[in-house]
Amino acid sequence: MFFIDTIEVKGLGNRGHLAGGERTAVVVDPPRDIDRVIAAAARRGVRISHVVETHLHNDYVTGGQELARITGAAYLVPAGARVAFARVPVHDGDRADIDAAAGLTLRALATPGHTPHHTSYVLEENGTARAVFTGGSLLIGTVGRPDLVEPRLTEHLARAQHASARRLAAELPEETAVLPTHGFGSFCSSTQAEGDSTTIGKEKASNAALTRDVDTFVADLLAGLDDIPAYYAHMGPVNATGPAPVDLTRPALAGAEEIAARLAAGEWVVDLRNRVAFADGHVSGSFNFEAEGQLATYLAWLIPWGKPVTLLAESSEQLAAAQRELARVGIDRPAAAATGGPADWVREGEEPASFPRATFADLAGRHPAEGLVVLDVRRDAERAGGHVRGSVHIPIHTLHRRLDEVPEGEVWVHCAGGMRAAVAASLLDAAGRDVVAVDDSFDEAGRAGLTVREG
Repeated sequence: MFFIDTIEVKGLGNRGHLAGGERTAVVVDPPRDIDRVIAAAARRGVRISHVVETHLHNDYVTGGQELARITGAAYLVPAGARVAFARVPVHDGDRADIDAAAGLTLRALATPGHTPHHTSYVLEENGTARAVFTGGSLLIGTVGRPDLVEPRLTEHLARAQHASARRLAAELPEETAVLPTHGFGSFCSSTQAEGDSTTIGKEKASNAALTRDVDTFVADLLAGLDDIPAYYAHMGPVNATGPAPVDLTRPALAGAEEIAARLAAGEWVVDLRNRVAFADGHVSGSFNFEAEGQLATYLAWLIPWGKPVTLLAESSEQLAAAQRELARVGIDRPAAAATGGPADWVREGEEPASFPRATFADLAGRHPAEGLVVLDVRRDAERAGGHVRGSVHIPIHTLHRRLDEVPEGEVWVHCAGGMRAAVAASLLDAAGRDVVAVDDSFDEAGRAGLTVREG
């Protein structure tokens, strides 16, 4: 008998996996906060004998090296990955015994495409393939994007993705479970997964890599690639060098005077509360990245790399969860933190700042009007599907560098659902602009009477 437990990292849209028998287990693509993995192994009563990486990750800091060090496990990394630490180099066809009593072995399959060295791992029980850990190769209904390594390699890697997917489909039984790392919101996926589980047989029937010829597949794949989060440029080098152990101890607490001083010094002060609370009242100059949103992805994408960050949270629990999420993408130690609310964070004699929220129906009642600016902060691919006539387009991940491009006037800022609009509104508010956050689904724009144009 064997088991497979999923270690879900929702904020980043990734999954790690713990698989084994009654005594020992392997961990595939572990997150940086390895205490979750160790706890999962303890619940199963197994020893972690192997830790494996499918590839050098571009979207998060791995916990693999530290997990292997702490548990004494063998650390398996594809041989083609250039790393600066000791590991067991894995080649195509290599096998590792995971639990001899359960007849469990792990077989490496070279599946280049997401990266040149990408490797998938087949979990076999007494010689029968039960599951394949596909990392960023074959995902649910799609594949991992091929453009994260080197622009000149993108088309070559896209063609490799097609070949790798077909190799998996040809060599594995249709009932084999497919367990990817990416595809649940991660920008490492070329498109987002639909569904929660799949098999080789299901992918044969629906995955474009397995239903289209290589030229059509590559053309469609390259045409659909979205923006790359800026912080991805830092993840590969960190993982190749060997990440430092994660430190989740509580940061130093800051009072109102220190918060003001850090703002004056040009540091980032990030309010983790929900966007409704932030709009109602916040420290002037602070930015709103909701703890319940894609905090790590968007904060790491926007913040100048290495800039000190102070976190403002409603509670100690919210602060700890945010600190854990940010550590996964290399924002290791907040410079300071505070809990409570605006009354605790503004200096005596000062009042919290605020700005209004609105719906698309509210906007339709005002637009077009002299001095009113509609700012769309969605990505290019989203805007191509339709946009409000006359709106200005500056994607959220570029806005902090392009604030001077926003026309004068009252800025009504929107995205697809409200979260990114709240981030943008906080950036504009901190810059002294008159801003209204449209907290509404873009699907409502046309129904509200606004003219929506495609292209």
